Amino acid sequence: MTRPDTAPVRPGEELPLDALREALRGKVEGDVDRLAVEQFPGGFSNLTYLVRLGDQEYVLRRAPLGPVAAKAHDMPREYRLLERVHPVLPVAPRPVLLVEDADVIGAPFYLMERRRGTVVRTKLPPEYAALPDAPRQLSEALVDTLADLHAVDIDAAGLRDLGKPEGFNTRQVEGWASRWRRARTDDLPPPEELHDEDVIAWLLAHTPAESAHTLVHNDFKLDNLMLDPGDPSRVVALLDWEMTTVGDPLVDLGLTLTYWTMPEQPGREANHVGANAPGYLSRGEFLARYAQRSGRDVGGVAWYEVLGHFKLAVIVIQIYARYRAGQTSDPRFAPLGGQAQWLIGEAWRRIGEVEGGGTGEPEVAPQIG
Repeated sequence: MTRPDTAPVRPGEELPLDALREALRGKVEGDVDRLAVEQFPGGFSNLTYLVRLGDQEYVLRRAPLGPVAAKAHDMPREYRLLERVHPVLPVAPRPVLLVEDADVIGAPFYLMERRRGTVVRTKLPPEYAALPDAPRQLSEALVDTLADLHAVDIDAAGLRDLGKPEGFNTRQVEGWASRWRRARTDDLPPPEELHDEDVIAWLLAHTPAESAHTLVHNDFKLDNLMLDPGDPSRVVALLDWEMTTVGDPLVDLGLTLTYWTMPEQPGREANHVGANAPGYLSRGEFLARYAQRSGRDVGGVAWYEVLGHFKLAVIVIQIYARYRAGQTSDPRFAPLGGQAQWLIGEAWRRIGEVEGGGTGEPEVAPQIG
Protein backbone atom coordinates (compact mmCIF):
# COMPACT_ATOMS: atom_id res chain seq x y z
CA MET A 1 0.00 0.00 0.00
CA THR A 2 2.67 2.50 0.89
CA ARG A 3 4.77 1.89 -2.24
CA PRO A 4 3.96 0.91 -5.82
CA ASP A 5 7.02 -1.32 -6.22
CA THR A 6 7.98 -4.30 -4.10
CA ALA A 7 11.18 -6.20 -3.48
CA PRO A 8 12.30 -9.35 -1.66
CA VAL A 9 12.04 -9.06 2.11
CA ARG A 10 15.15 -7.50 3.66
CA PRO A 11 17.33 -9.90 5.67
CA GLY A 12 16.26 -9.92 9.31
CA GLU A 13 12.78 -8.55 8.52
CA GLU A 14 11.24 -11.80 7.30
CA LEU A 15 7.76 -12.82 8.49
CA PRO A 16 7.01 -16.27 9.98
CA LEU A 17 4.90 -17.52 7.09
CA ASP A 18 3.39 -20.57 8.78
CA ALA A 19 2.12 -18.52 11.73
CA LEU A 20 0.87 -15.77 9.44
CA ARG A 21 -0.92 -18.26 7.22
CA GLU A 22 -2.85 -19.73 10.15
CA ALA A 23 -3.69 -16.29 11.56
CA LEU A 24 -5.27 -15.31 8.23
CA ARG A 25 -7.04 -18.58 7.51
CA GLY A 26 -10.79 -18.02 7.34
CA LYS A 27 -10.43 -14.33 8.23
CA VAL A 28 -9.85 -12.73 4.81
CA GLU A 29 -10.60 -13.50 1.19
CA GLY A 30 -7.97 -15.37 -0.79
CA ASP A 31 -6.10 -18.67 -0.81
CA VAL A 32 -3.94 -18.66 2.31
CA ASP A 33 -2.20 -21.84 1.15
CA ARG A 34 -0.71 -19.79 -1.70
CA LEU A 35 0.67 -17.15 0.69
CA ALA A 36 3.57 -15.13 -0.71
CA VAL A 37 5.17 -12.05 0.86
CA GLU A 38 7.26 -9.22 -0.57
CA GLN A 39 8.33 -5.95 1.02
CA PHE A 40 7.75 -2.34 0.09
CA PRO A 41 11.28 -0.91 0.15
CA GLY A 42 10.56 2.74 0.95
CA GLY A 43 10.20 4.36 4.35
CA PHE A 44 12.22 4.37 7.54
CA SER A 45 9.56 3.64 10.14
CA ASN A 46 6.93 0.89 10.18
CA LEU A 47 7.57 -2.24 8.13
CA THR A 48 5.17 -2.67 5.22
CA TYR A 49 4.69 -5.84 3.18
CA LEU A 50 2.70 -6.98 0.18
CA VAL A 51 0.79 -10.14 1.12
CA ARG A 52 -0.52 -12.27 -1.75
CA LEU A 53 -3.11 -14.95 -1.09
CA GLY A 54 -3.37 -16.42 -4.56
CA ASP A 55 -4.97 -13.70 -6.68
CA GLN A 56 -5.93 -11.57 -3.66
CA GLU A 57 -3.50 -8.89 -2.47
CA TYR A 58 -3.27 -7.02 0.84
CA VAL A 59 -0.82 -4.72 2.55
CA LEU A 60 0.48 -5.70 6.00
CA ARG A 61 1.84 -3.10 8.42
CA ARG A 62 3.70 -3.73 11.64
CA ALA A 63 6.03 -1.80 13.96
CA PRO A 64 9.78 -1.76 13.22
CA LEU A 65 12.09 -4.28 14.82
CA GLY A 66 13.70 -3.58 18.18
CA PRO A 67 12.52 -1.34 21.04
CA VAL A 68 10.20 1.50 20.04
CA ALA A 69 9.04 4.60 21.87
CA ALA A 70 5.99 4.28 24.08
CA LYS A 71 2.74 4.90 22.18
CA ALA A 72 4.63 4.94 18.87
CA HIS A 73 3.95 2.52 16.00
CA ASP A 74 0.57 1.60 17.47
CA MET A 75 -0.94 -0.63 14.80
CA PRO A 76 -4.28 -1.25 16.59
CA ARG A 77 -4.79 2.51 16.91
CA GLU A 78 -3.93 3.06 13.25
CA TYR A 79 -6.33 0.31 12.18
CA ARG A 80 -9.21 1.70 14.24
CA LEU A 81 -8.51 5.22 13.01
CA LEU A 82 -8.74 4.07 9.38
CA GLU A 83 -12.03 2.33 10.17
CA ARG A 84 -13.47 5.75 10.99
CA VAL A 85 -11.60 7.93 8.50
CA HIS A 86 -12.08 5.81 5.37
CA PRO A 87 -15.87 6.35 5.14
CA VAL A 88 -15.53 10.16 5.30
CA LEU A 89 -12.26 10.55 3.37
CA PRO A 90 -12.09 7.87 0.66
CA VAL A 91 -8.41 8.53 -0.14
CA ALA A 92 -7.71 6.81 3.19
CA PRO A 93 -7.30 3.07 2.54
CA ARG A 94 -9.85 0.57 3.83
CA PRO A 95 -8.57 -1.56 6.73
CA VAL A 96 -9.36 -5.27 6.46
CA LEU A 97 -8.08 -7.23 9.49
CA LEU A 98 -6.42 -6.43 12.81
CA VAL A 99 -4.32 -9.03 14.65
CA GLU A 100 -3.31 -7.79 18.09
CA ASP A 101 -1.59 -11.03 19.21
CA ALA A 102 2.11 -10.15 19.10
CA ASP A 103 3.05 -13.84 19.16
CA VAL A 104 1.93 -14.35 15.56
CA ILE A 105 4.69 -12.37 13.81
CA GLY A 106 6.42 -10.66 16.76
CA ALA A 107 4.22 -7.54 16.94
CA PRO A 108 0.58 -6.58 16.40
CA PHE A 109 -0.23 -6.00 12.73
CA TYR A 110 -3.06 -5.26 10.39
CA LEU A 111 -4.02 -5.81 6.77
CA MET A 112 -5.52 -3.19 4.51
CA GLU A 113 -6.59 -3.07 0.91
CA ARG A 114 -3.94 -2.61 -1.73
CA ARG A 115 -4.31 0.34 -4.05
CA ARG A 116 -2.17 0.81 -7.14
CA GLY A 117 -0.71 4.06 -8.35
CA THR A 118 2.36 6.21 -8.69
CA VAL A 119 4.36 7.52 -5.74
CA VAL A 120 6.53 10.53 -6.55
CA ARG A 121 9.59 10.85 -4.36
CA THR A 122 12.54 12.94 -5.52
CA LYS A 123 12.11 13.07 -9.30
CA LEU A 124 9.31 12.92 -11.84
CA PRO A 125 8.61 9.28 -12.82
CA PRO A 126 8.63 8.18 -16.48
CA GLU A 127 4.84 7.96 -16.75
CA TYR A 128 4.61 11.71 -16.14
CA ALA A 129 7.56 12.79 -18.29
CA ALA A 130 5.40 13.36 -21.38
CA LEU A 131 2.82 15.37 -19.41
CA PRO A 132 4.04 19.00 -19.41
CA ASP A 133 1.64 20.07 -16.66
CA ALA A 134 2.41 17.13 -14.37
CA PRO A 135 4.53 19.11 -11.86
CA ARG A 136 1.82 21.71 -11.33
CA GLN A 137 -0.98 19.14 -11.33
CA LEU A 138 0.60 16.97 -8.65
CA SER A 139 1.52 20.09 -6.65
CA GLU A 140 -2.09 21.21 -6.65
CA ALA A 141 -3.28 17.69 -5.82
CA LEU A 142 -1.00 17.72 -2.77
CA VAL A 143 -2.34 21.06 -1.52
CA ASP A 144 -5.96 20.18 -2.23
CA THR A 145 -5.73 16.82 -0.45
CA LEU A 146 -4.27 18.56 2.60
CA ALA A 147 -7.15 21.04 2.58
CA ASP A 148 -9.67 18.22 2.14
CA LEU A 149 -8.17 16.36 5.09
CA HIS A 150 -8.51 19.45 7.26
CA ALA A 151 -12.10 19.98 6.09
CA VAL A 152 -13.34 16.66 7.57
CA ASP A 153 -16.00 17.34 10.22
CA ILE A 154 -14.37 15.63 13.20
CA ASP A 155 -17.53 15.78 15.29
CA ALA A 156 -19.86 14.36 12.64
CA ALA A 157 -17.33 11.61 11.91
CA GLY A 158 -16.79 10.80 15.59
CA LEU A 159 -13.09 11.61 15.38
CA ARG A 160 -12.63 14.27 18.04
CA ASP A 161 -11.57 11.68 20.62
CA LEU A 162 -8.45 10.87 18.57
CA GLY A 163 -6.63 13.60 20.46
CA LYS A 164 -6.85 16.47 22.89
CA PRO A 165 -6.91 19.54 20.65
CA GLU A 166 -6.86 22.16 23.42
CA GLY A 167 -3.24 23.06 24.16
CA PHE A 168 -2.11 20.96 21.19
CA ASN A 169 0.67 23.27 20.02
CA THR A 170 2.31 23.54 23.43
CA ARG A 171 2.19 19.76 23.88
CA GLN A 172 3.70 19.34 20.42
CA VAL A 173 6.78 21.34 21.36
CA GLU A 174 7.14 19.77 24.79
CA GLY A 175 6.61 16.24 23.50
CA TRP A 176 9.00 16.49 20.57
CA ALA A 177 11.60 18.23 22.75
CA SER A 178 11.44 15.35 25.22
CA ARG A 179 11.85 12.82 22.41
CA TRP A 180 14.82 14.74 21.01
CA ARG A 181 16.61 14.80 24.35
CA ARG A 182 16.05 11.08 24.89
CA ALA A 183 17.25 10.11 21.43
CA ARG A 184 20.07 12.66 20.99
CA THR A 185 23.27 10.77 20.20
CA ASP A 186 26.66 11.67 21.62
CA ASP A 187 28.23 12.13 18.18
CA LEU A 188 26.21 15.29 17.52
CA PRO A 189 27.79 18.69 18.24
CA PRO A 190 27.09 20.14 21.70
CA PRO A 191 23.94 22.27 22.09
CA GLU A 192 25.86 25.55 22.04
CA GLU A 193 27.07 24.67 18.53
CA LEU A 194 24.04 22.81 17.18
CA HIS A 195 21.47 25.24 18.70
CA ASP A 196 18.96 22.45 19.33
CA GLU A 197 18.11 23.80 22.79
CA ASP A 198 17.86 27.29 21.33
CA VAL A 199 15.33 26.02 18.78
CA ILE A 200 13.29 24.40 21.54
CA ALA A 201 13.38 27.57 23.65
CA TRP A 202 12.25 29.72 20.70
CA LEU A 203 9.37 27.39 19.85
CA LEU A 204 8.18 27.42 23.46
CA ALA A 205 8.47 31.19 23.75
CA HIS A 206 6.48 31.83 20.58
CA THR A 207 3.87 29.05 20.67
CA PRO A 208 0.62 30.28 19.09
CA ALA A 209 -2.88 29.28 20.08
CA GLU A 210 -4.40 26.65 17.79
CA SER A 211 -5.76 28.13 14.57
CA ALA A 212 -8.52 25.47 14.50
CA HIS A 213 -9.16 21.89 15.58
CA THR A 214 -9.09 19.37 12.72
CA LEU A 215 -7.63 16.04 11.73
CA VAL A 216 -3.83 16.31 11.64
CA HIS A 217 -2.05 13.64 9.60
CA ASN A 218 1.36 14.52 11.13
CA ASP A 219 3.38 13.14 8.19
CA PHE A 220 1.72 14.76 5.19
CA LYS A 221 4.13 14.86 2.23
CA LEU A 222 4.21 14.14 -1.47
CA ASP A 223 5.49 10.57 -1.24
CA ASN A 224 2.67 9.67 1.12
CA LEU A 225 0.29 10.28 -1.77
CA MET A 226 -0.44 7.66 -4.41
CA LEU A 227 -1.45 9.21 -7.74
CA ASP A 228 -3.20 7.95 -10.85
CA PRO A 229 -0.39 6.92 -13.27
CA GLY A 230 -2.23 8.56 -16.17
CA ASP A 231 -3.49 11.63 -14.33
CA PRO A 232 -1.21 13.30 -11.76
CA SER A 233 -4.07 15.52 -10.65
CA ARG A 234 -6.01 12.53 -9.24
CA VAL A 235 -5.07 11.14 -5.82
CA VAL A 236 -5.57 7.39 -5.46
CA ALA A 237 -4.60 7.13 -1.79
CA LEU A 238 -3.21 9.02 1.20
CA LEU A 239 -0.89 6.74 3.13
CA ASP A 240 0.88 6.28 6.50
CA TRP A 241 -1.69 7.31 9.11
CA GLU A 242 0.22 6.16 12.17
CA MET A 243 0.65 9.61 13.77
CA THR A 244 -2.78 11.05 12.90
CA THR A 245 -4.52 12.96 15.67
CA VAL A 246 -6.74 16.00 16.23
CA GLY A 247 -5.06 19.37 16.58
CA ASP A 248 -3.96 22.49 14.73
CA PRO A 249 -4.08 21.98 10.93
CA LEU A 250 -1.22 24.45 10.43
CA VAL A 251 1.08 21.92 12.11
CA ASP A 252 0.46 19.71 9.07
CA LEU A 253 1.03 22.66 6.75
CA GLY A 254 4.35 23.50 8.39
CA LEU A 255 5.68 19.95 8.09
CA THR A 256 4.46 19.66 4.50
CA LEU A 257 6.32 22.86 3.64
CA THR A 258 9.40 21.47 5.38
CA TYR A 259 9.46 18.60 2.93
CA TRP A 260 8.33 20.72 -0.03
CA THR A 261 11.21 23.20 0.33
CA MET A 262 14.04 20.80 1.23
CA PRO A 263 16.87 20.32 -1.27
CA GLU A 264 17.14 16.74 -0.01
CA GLN A 265 14.95 14.40 1.98
CA PRO A 266 16.28 12.29 4.86
CA GLY A 267 18.42 9.46 3.59
CA ARG A 268 17.56 10.25 -0.01
CA GLU A 269 19.13 11.77 -3.10
CA ALA A 270 18.70 15.40 -4.12
CA ASN A 271 15.12 16.57 -4.62
CA HIS A 272 14.02 17.32 -8.16
CA VAL A 273 10.43 17.96 -7.08
CA GLY A 274 8.97 20.65 -4.88
CA ALA A 275 9.43 24.37 -4.49
CA ASN A 276 13.04 24.36 -5.70
CA ALA A 277 12.26 22.62 -9.01
CA PRO A 278 10.81 24.16 -12.20
CA GLY A 279 7.11 23.71 -12.87
CA TYR A 280 6.09 22.95 -9.28
CA LEU A 281 4.27 25.31 -6.96
CA SER A 282 6.64 27.65 -5.17
CA ARG A 283 6.37 28.01 -1.42
CA GLY A 284 4.29 31.17 -1.89
CA GLU A 285 2.00 29.56 -4.44
CA PHE A 286 1.56 26.55 -2.19
CA LEU A 287 0.56 28.76 0.73
CA ALA A 288 -1.80 30.85 -1.40
CA ARG A 289 -3.62 27.81 -2.75
CA TYR A 290 -3.95 26.27 0.71
CA ALA A 291 -5.28 29.56 2.12
CA GLN A 292 -7.81 29.83 -0.70
CA ARG A 293 -8.96 26.19 -0.41
CA SER A 294 -9.13 26.14 3.39
CA GLY A 295 -10.14 29.72 4.15
CA ARG A 296 -7.40 29.89 6.81
CA ASP A 297 -4.97 32.68 7.63
CA VAL A 298 -1.43 31.40 6.96
CA GLY A 299 0.39 34.60 7.90
CA GLY A 300 2.01 32.99 10.96
CA VAL A 301 3.21 29.86 9.19
CA ALA A 302 6.91 30.46 9.95
CA TRP A 303 6.52 29.09 13.50
CA TYR A 304 4.93 25.95 12.10
CA GLU A 305 7.76 25.53 9.57
CA VAL A 306 10.36 25.73 12.34
CA LEU A 307 8.36 23.14 14.26
CA GLY A 308 8.22 21.02 11.09
CA HIS A 309 11.99 21.02 10.72
CA PHE A 310 12.41 20.19 14.40
CA LYS A 311 9.86 17.36 14.32
CA LEU A 312 11.52 15.80 11.30
CA ALA A 313 14.91 16.09 13.02
CA VAL A 314 13.48 14.19 16.00
CA ILE A 315 12.04 11.44 13.81
CA VAL A 316 15.36 11.10 12.01
CA ILE A 317 17.47 11.04 15.19
CA GLN A 318 15.21 8.42 16.78
CA ILE A 319 15.82 6.13 13.81
CA TYR A 320 19.54 6.89 13.83
CA ALA A 321 19.76 6.22 17.57
CA ARG A 322 18.23 2.76 17.07
CA TYR A 323 20.78 2.08 14.33
CA ARG A 324 23.70 3.31 16.42
CA ALA A 325 22.58 1.16 19.36
CA GLY A 326 22.58 -1.93 17.13
CA GLN A 327 18.82 -2.39 17.32
CA THR A 328 18.64 -2.40 13.52
CA SER A 329 21.30 -3.05 10.91
CA ASP A 330 19.60 -1.35 7.96
CA PRO A 331 22.45 0.53 6.20
CA ARG A 332 20.02 3.22 5.01
CA PHE A 333 20.00 4.58 8.56
CA ALA A 334 23.76 5.28 8.82
CA PRO A 335 23.65 8.83 7.32
CA LEU A 336 20.66 10.01 9.33
CA GLY A 337 22.69 11.58 12.15
CA GLY A 338 24.05 14.13 9.70
CA GLN A 339 20.58 14.75 8.32
CA ALA A 340 19.16 15.42 11.79
CA GLN A 341 21.99 17.88 12.37
CA TRP A 342 21.20 19.69 9.11
CA LEU A 343 17.49 19.90 9.97
CA ILE A 344 18.26 21.53 13.33
CA GLY A 345 20.56 23.95 11.58
CA GLU A 346 17.86 24.80 9.06
CA ALA A 347 15.34 25.39 11.87
CA TRP A 348 17.82 27.75 13.53
CA ARG A 349 18.44 29.57 10.24
CA ARG A 350 14.69 30.10 9.77
CA ILE A 351 14.40 31.47 13.28
CA GLY A 352 17.10 33.95 12.27
CA GLU A 353 14.96 35.01 9.32
CA VAL A 354 11.94 35.53 11.57
CA GLU A 355 14.00 37.54 14.02
CA GLY A 356 15.55 39.57 11.21
CA GLY A 357 19.03 38.07 11.29
CA GLY A 358 18.88 35.39 8.58
CA THR A 359 20.23 35.38 5.05
CA GLY A 360 17.05 34.07 3.46
CA GLU A 361 19.03 31.54 1.43
CA PRO A 362 18.71 27.82 2.23
CA GLU A 363 21.80 25.92 3.16
CA VAL A 364 22.77 22.83 1.20
CA ALA A 365 21.85 19.57 2.89
CA PRO A 366 24.68 17.04 3.38
CA GLN A 367 25.09 14.58 0.53
CA ILE A 368 23.71 11.25 1.67
CA GLY A 369 23.04 8.07 -0.18
